[in-house]
Amino acid sequence: MEADVLDVVRDTVRRHAMLAGGEAVLVAVSGGADSTALLHLLGGLAPEWHLRLHVLHVDHQLRAGSAGDADFVRALGRRLSVPVEVATVEVTARASLEEAARQARYAALEAEADRIGAHRIALGHTADDQAETVLMRLLEGAGVRGLAGIPAVRGRIIRPLLAVRRRDLVARLERAGLAWIEDPTNRDPKFFRNRVRHELLPLLAASYAADVVVALNRVAGDARTAVETLERVASVELDRLTRVEGDGLILPGDELSALPRPVAAEVLRLAAARLGGRAPLRAWAHRGLGRLLASPPPRRPFRLGRLTVEVSGRLVRLARGAAPALLARPVPIPGSLALPEVGLRLETRLLPAEGYAVPRERDRVAFDADELPGPLVVRARQAGDRFRPFGAGARRLKTFLIDAKIPRWERERLPIVEAKGEIVWVAGLRRGARAALTPGSRRVLELSLKPLANERPRPVECEGTS
Repeated sequence: MEADVLDVVRDTVRRHAMLAGGEAVLVAVSGGADSTALLHLLGGLAPEWHLRLHVLHVDHQLRAGSAGDADFVRALGRRLSVPVEVATVEVTARASLEEAARQARYAALEAEADRIGAHRIALGHTADDQAETVLMRLLEGAGVRGLAGIPAVRGRIIRPLLAVRRRDLVARLERAGLAWIEDPTNRDPKFFRNRVRHELLPLLAASYAADVVVALNRVAGDARTAVETLERVASVELDRLTRVEGDGLILPGDELSALPRPVAAEVLRLAAARLGGRAPLRAWAHRGLGRLLASPPPRRPFRLGRLTVEVSGRLVRLARGAAPALLARPVPIPGSLALPEVGLRLETRLLPAEGYAVPRERDRVAFDADELPGPLVVRARQAGDRFRPFGAGARRLKTFLIDAKIPRWERERLPIVEAKGEIVWVAGLRRGARAALTPGSRRVLELSLKPLANERPRPVECEGTS
């Protein structure tokens, strides 16, 4: 009943932890019944919750006379003693005018909330809006996440009216003597939501189920619970499987493929979200996951949203873009050379051979300084490179790196040390055959790789050597 609307809103706020008390709340008010009621009801809660309310009206300039709506909202703010700001936005739509207007509106709200220091942004979506959204997404073929509908809380956005019927809000406004604006575009049948609102939902209510709005809200609630459960499970798996490497995330493809497909897709979506990617779950489930787990896997990186995805052996890498390539540089002897692209430092020392112990570590190697030809250069690998590892015959460097299980994205970043065109060290992995120490050696040239100060080294996945 309309007399209980404030109690329903209060319960919604508490149940979803929308407010703790004492917040500054920016209220989006178009002047329609829903947003007018939202401001009125939050005004009723403000004393007990110690809320500081502010209003933003967004003028999309999509119809003649829209400036009059702003005047109405200003007058409403004066009546309810709430400060009002008006943002005028330009809406340019390449596809959906509704979506373009929504994006412009949300951007204006976020900007105003930042300006005034608002902790929350309150929107006037109702139970009817939720039902419309679920039905629209069902007709569009959405999955469980789509059927979850409009979230009660997302970031600092809250929707205190999500459990309230629109008819009860109208009744509440009438009881309070508050007018509102009827936007004529809300009945324009060219908009999908308007057709669902004014044609399909009334038809379903009249012909099949009078409580169709309640039923669709129940579907949204159940779907939201399922999605939140899936997110919790996937978040645990993501933390278990993921390794941070530079600007990217590395996951083991075999363990990913062993997960139930919905969980694997959600793991990828959450990984992408951590990197700033916003591709929806449907993209990961139907395009990304299928390509990643295909046999054979894709040989080249591909884009999904803003991210680059790459498969190498049993590993999957998600990153914002391709990792920077290693630039060629002369190597000082003795000295120290920073390689910031890979977060490493190459250090060289000249030492007497007498009493020197040959290093066993992968990141430290020793040569006979007098047998090593010419100046040293460190560079990235090049097409056609050949390498003769110590104790083995010459072979293509590419084949050597594949056999050593070096992920494709790391092969361009391995420091390759050459002397007069001959590769003498695949740094951190294997030394070449040239200039080995012997009992007759007099001087040792020692090369070592170390992490740059305040930088994490970029580890190389290596399973054995060739």
